Amino acid sequence: MKALVFNKFGGPEVLEYLEISDPVIGPDEILVRMKAIGLNFADIYRRKGNYHLTGNSPFILGYEGAGVVEKTGANVQGISVGDPVAFADVPHANAEKVAVPIEKAIPLPETISFEKAASVLLQGLTAHYLTKDSYAVKENDVILVHAAAGGVGQLLVQMAKLFGGRVIGLTSSMEKASAVKSSGGNQVFLYSDDWKRKVMEETNGKGVDVVYDSVGSTLEDSFAVTRIGGTVVFYGMAGGDPAPVDPRMLMDTSKTLTGGDLWNFLTSHEERATRSAELFRWIEEGKITVSEPTVFALRDGRKAHQFLESRKSTGKILLRP
Repeated sequence: MKALVFNKFGGPEVLEYLEISDPVIGPDEILVRMKAIGLNFADIYRRKGNYHLTGNSPFILGYEGAGVVEKTGANVQGISVGDPVAFADVPHANAEKVAVPIEKAIPLPETISFEKAASVLLQGLTAHYLTKDSYAVKENDVILVHAAAGGVGQLLVQMAKLFGGRVIGLTSSMEKASAVKSSGGNQVFLYSDDWKRKVMEETNGKGVDVVYDSVGSTLEDSFAVTRIGGTVVFYGMAGGDPAPVDPRMLMDTSKTLTGGDLWNFLTSHEERATRSAELFRWIEEGKITVSEPTVFALRDGRKAHQFLESRKSTGKILLRP
């Protein structure tokens, strides 16, 4: 099979499109022929060596995708050859074929295409736990979303609105601000603006109920615009490591800092199936809209990585074998 691989850490130029051996599945796995593969910033971090990788080179990136079952292991029940499935947390997805543990395989309804599943699963399930578990958004809550035009950001905006919240988005350009507005954002400010002052004016000096911060380096600013007794949800470091948080500040202001990591919530097949089913239902009912992805051929993985790192994209980037 063909796969996008790399042997050393570095920029997009280390990626190569090569012929390698097909994966060998175990008794509790299925072999999936990939139709669409999600590209995420985590893939860039792994390519650069920021995230730990197991095994030996050549390394294969990718954790998210969708395809058709081509073979099943001896112990597999409930899934057959030819079934459409997707996954959000299976390694080595940047390949024509992937060995998927049966507990991580998510059956696809007829209404959800391979492209849509690969576009929404990882980011959609992230937004799902952030708005239901890390901080349960309630009617009339005022929410601030960092990087609101990104894949997770746009879904956070939509889900917060679905639960009755009022959303303020932060982004880096007028073009991206338009994408946030299209997702349902009530107000959008640019990072180049005096956004902290504007957020406080927008909330009549009170501050927001919750901030979803995926930038990291903005954590101190996020607390500055959070109301007394409010919450900051820290779930990413796209802009660099955050400054240390003073526990005395938390005590004096009754504010809460909580972290978020999807893998602490996708702990069983039941969790994956239940959360995915709700996500798919929202899409089917038109409550959540998934923007059209930008698609690159898997062989053009270098170009796809360059495009994602340019931060010019406003929606999902897919790789197609």
